[in-house]
Amino acid sequence: MNLQFDLIEDKIEFFEAADLKTIEKKIATQIEVNKAIMLRVHSVSHQMHVSEEGKTYYSAAVHFKLKK
Repeated sequence: MNLQFDLIEDKIEFFEAADLKTIEKKIATQIEVNKAIMLRVHSVSHQMHVSEEGKTYYSAAVHFKLKK
């Protein structure tokens, strides 16, 4: 039996929340998880949307890359 493991080199994750504190907490938690598989944050892209009712909505895309 031959086992072969390949490292994940790139990973993009998406997050969403109704407030900044929650989305920051979600991202921080996932950063810690990804450190275990040797990924670091390469870039972050985020947006905020305000609905017609005045409610805010936050989304973010975080690009993780393999630590070299």
